[in-house]
Amino acid sequence: MEKAKVYFTNMRCKIGDGLLKKLERLITEAGIDGIEFENKYTAIKIHFGEPGNLAFLRPNFSKVVADHIKRRGGRPFLTDCATLYTGKRNNALAHMDAAFENGYTPFSTGVQNIIADGLKGTDDVEVPVAGGEYCKTALIGRAIMDADILISLNHFKGHEIASFGGAIKNIGMGSGSRAGKMQMHNDGKPEVSDKKCVSCKQCNKVCAHGAISYGADKKARIDHEKCVGCGRCIGVCTYHAIANRTDSGSVKLNCKMAEYAKAVLEGRPNFHVSIINQVSPYCDCHGENDAAIIPDIGMFASFDPVALDKACLDAANAAPVIASSALAECERTHGDHFMDVHPSTNGIYQITHAEKIGLGSGQYTLITVK
Repeated sequence: MEKAKVYFTNMRCKIGDGLLKKLERLITEAGIDGIEFENKYTAIKIHFGEPGNLAFLRPNFSKVVADHIKRRGGRPFLTDCATLYTGKRNNALAHMDAAFENGYTPFSTGVQNIIADGLKGTDDVEVPVAGGEYCKTALIGRAIMDADILISLNHFKGHEIASFGGAIKNIGMGSGSRAGKMQMHNDGKPEVSDKKCVSCKQCNKVCAHGAISYGADKKARIDHEKCVGCGRCIGVCTYHAIANRTDSGSVKLNCKMAEYAKAVLEGRPNFHVSIINQVSPYCDCHGENDAAIIPDIGMFASFDPVALDKACLDAANAAPVIASSALAECERTHGDHFMDVHPSTNGIYQITHAEKIGLGSGQYTLITVK
């Protein structure tokens, strides 16, 4: 099988040039114009960022992509779905407020924001998953499925359950309605280490399902009957007292995300851009971001989301560790920066399972764009 082509440009900019111009050149050379955009509704799948987090992608990047599509007669819009956890994006009104707070407005990007699964996160479409092993159907936000074309614009970063988040996670997890997200999350149920728990009660504050309580010893307890496995408690615990019981939570989540991504992309044109900058160890869903664990690397583009994620993962793992970051404080024994930060995770299953079900290829040729 021929290797997929992944295009790359670094973050260096000469005087008179700039990252936005380089992004325009990148997507052009990667072949985005091979898609017929004329009069086509084009969903640009983005993560607007949880307010308080400053590591999410600036809206300037999305404007470059949206303007490029509009010049070719397309009808682009920015989109995301409601979150499963408690926060500022778990319904359409709050989600739009969050997007505006983070600079994603029609005045800054030139296009509208549409929350794909409706007012309460319940407006979804049941979509078949061809070759799905864990999910025979996927519950996807209706507006995403109504679009003619899907473009993903991804911030590559760490994740407390998936290990890393790139194109597969942005498309798969991000396009799921609230019910879809629960379907993807519900295999992994975390537990608390009594030795590490300091009874700060931060996990209780972020649990949207009332699953966390405290015993006579003041240590946190998680009720697995109520827990949906969203991992919000894992991310907020700064004492590393909460983790999945087994690796199967991470493995199944990654496989399900790949299957959801396939349901979203099957049968229609798609194109993918990932940016490796401000690589926090945690997802942009957090209302805060830790210091970057590696230096900014660059921008990548491909028609193959699997090859794109593998190229980004390889580049990130080849990058040096930033001193004083969470990664610098870890025992680095996995040969994978993200697994070193989150030892109970294994993001490679995003790649291997995606290949298995025919979403794309982990084999790629990297082409540098100046």
